[in-house]
Parts: sequence; C-alpha cells; structure tokens
Amino acid sequence: MSADFLQPDPPDVENRPGFLQYALRGLGYVGVWVVLVMLFAMIGYVTDSLRGHVWEFNAYLTWSFIQWSTLALLLPVALWLAPHEAIEPPHRGRLLLANFGVSLIFTVTAVLLGAIVTNFVLPNTNIGEQLSEFLGKHAATDFLAYWLLVGVRQALHFYEQRMRRELHATRLAAQLAQSHLQLLRMQLHPHFLFNTLHAAATLTREDAVAAEDMLLRLAELLRTYLDDERQEISLREELELVDLYLGIQRVRFKDRLTTRVDVDPELPRYAVPNLILQPIVENAIQHGIGKQVGTDCVEIDCYRIATSLCIDVRNRNSMLAAPPGELFRRGIGLSNTRLRLKELYADGARIELGELLPRGVICHIRLPLKQLAATPSQRPMKIA
Repeated sequence: MSADFLQPDPPDVENRPGFLQYALRGLGYVGVWVVLVMLFAMIGYVTDSLRGHVWEFNAYLTWSFIQWSTLALLLPVALWLAPHEAIEPPHRGRLLLANFGVSLIFTVTAVLLGAIVTNFVLPNTNIGEQLSEFLGKHAATDFLAYWLLVGVRQALHFYEQRMRRELHATRLAAQLAQSHLQLLRMQLHPHFLFNTLHAAATLTREDAVAAEDMLLRLAELLRTYLDDERQEISLREELELVDLYLGIQRVRFKDRLTTRVDVDPELPRYAVPNLILQPIVENAIQHGIGKQVGTDCVEIDCYRIATSLCIDVRNRNSMLAAPPGELFRRGIGLSNTRLRLKELYADGARIELGELLPRGVICHIRLPLKQLAATPSQRPMKIA
C-alpha cells in the first residue's frame, strides 16, 4: 500500500468569509429586518381594522420599527453570549437550561429597551405604560424569536456535522477501494509466476522467440501492477493488460488454449476499474484448462446496454464447484472485485456467475457507462 494511504485525513479547515461575504450577510440581515417590520405593521393594521378601531398606518409602522429594531440589535449579542455547543447528549440538559436562562434575560432586556426606545422616539408617551404594553404584547414574541434563532443554529450545526461525516465516509471509501486495488496487485498468484518462469526457461532452447515474448509480457505486466495507482483506466488499457496475461498463458498451454475478445468499437474509451478483469480471467484459466484435460477457449465480450457497460468473461471447459454465493464468499479475487464495485459505484454495478450449457462458466460484469477523465499518469500501451 502506498504511503499516501497510510496518512491520516487532513483536518478540515474552515473558510473564513471575506469582506464581500460579510457585506452580503449584512445586507441579508437588513433585508429580513425590513420585511419583518413591514409584515408586522400590516398585520397590526389589518387586525385593528377587523376590530373596527384603526390608527394611521404610520403608527403601526413606527411600533413595528421599534420592536424589530430592538430585536435586530439584541439577537446577535445574545447569540454571541449564549452557549455555542450543539444541544445534544451528554450535556443536553445543561445547555437547554443555559439557553433558557439567556432567553429570559434576552426577553426582559428587549422589553426594557423597547420601552426606552419608544419613549425616546415618542417623547410624550409614558414609559410605564410602554413597559406594560411591551410586556403584554411583545414579550412572548421576543422569547420565541430567541429560540427560533437557537433552532436555526442547531439545524446548521447538524447540517455541517452530516456533511463532515459524508466527507469522512467518502475518504474512507476511497482509501478502502485503493486498499483492495493494492491487494489485487499483491495477489498475483505465485504459481503463475513460477510456471511462467519455468515455461520460459524450458522454451529458451526450443523456441527462443516465444520465451522472449513470454518474459517481455511478464515484465510489462508486473511493471503495470506496481506502477499504476489509478482506480479507473480505460477499457482499452484494461484489455491490453489482460492480453499480456493471456499471451503468457497461450505460450504456456500452446494449442490447448485459444482466446477471443469482442469489443463494441465505441466502448474502449470508457472507464473501468483498474485490474477488474485480471482475477476473473485468472479464475477462468485456473479452474478451466488449469484443472481440466483437453482444450479450452476464454472469451471476453464487451458491449453496451442502455447506460451500462457490460463485460462477459467465459471459459468452455469448467463447471462451478459450488453455488455462486459461496464462491463469492470464499474466493478472494471474486470477493475483492465485488467489494471494489460496491465502493466505486454503490448499486450502479454488479458481478454475477453462471454456468453455460453443455459446459462452461460465465462471469457477467455490469458497470455504469462513464467517461474517463484524462490524467497525467495515463500512458500509451501497445501489445505485440
């Protein structure tokens, strides 16, 4: 596993708002205040009209202005002084009690300040009467306004908390998918390496050209396993890697093994998980011609169904040794492949096993049709 995936996630850094963002927030705050002033002035005017006793609209506008100006001035201060922690266990009771105390202080302060401001704006009014008026009509509104703002702050806190969890889960899923890719690289069967080197040594005297081709393919295959860190590559690159592997096996098994690859011409540019076919093709050979007498043919078909890229891998000389569910549980290559598809595409991809008649096994892979983003690590490959 590369060192990059052993490092902890970098801490989340809060983006501090700049002057423009502060200015926009201030304008939004003033805009909400203006809307509330007008709205409550109209509500008061309509209510008194229905009762048959109405003042001039400017009077309602003045009262609404005083009330909401008081709240607009006090709310930021109250929320700054109030507890900032999220109201959740294990300190939920303490935080609710603390906010309740602050809300009472806020309500009393708002009532007093409203009466004082009214006496200042309308000098002929009696401050005692105004205090009684604000206490009777506006105290409940002031109390609810504080708790409404507390509720909004709690909702924002839980939203940010959920976003942080989703980001962390995404990072973990990416690291887990990379771990499975690294495991697939390390899973190159030791018997495959031994048999390849042994076959090459045997062929050195009989067919030096074939031995050289086998060793060159093995070197290219191993270099790709070790160097390419991408999670997704193009279908063209994946098929070229598989052809390296199949080329080695064709030399090893000679006339007993044939291969066929059929690809829809529009599909090679689309993305597939790196090394998605390696364990599938390896299983097809290992459980087919590797264990059965006679000849075998490994076939790969790539085609499109709607918005899905489908890949079928078949061999013609084996049978399933157990039900597919059991094979996926105990087969490292198959289980890792299913987990990688789940991590990369959630429910958008699947892999299935089935038997062919009269003999043979098919592995069906279905992937979402996805364009491959160009990356500097992409390199041209060419199979001789």
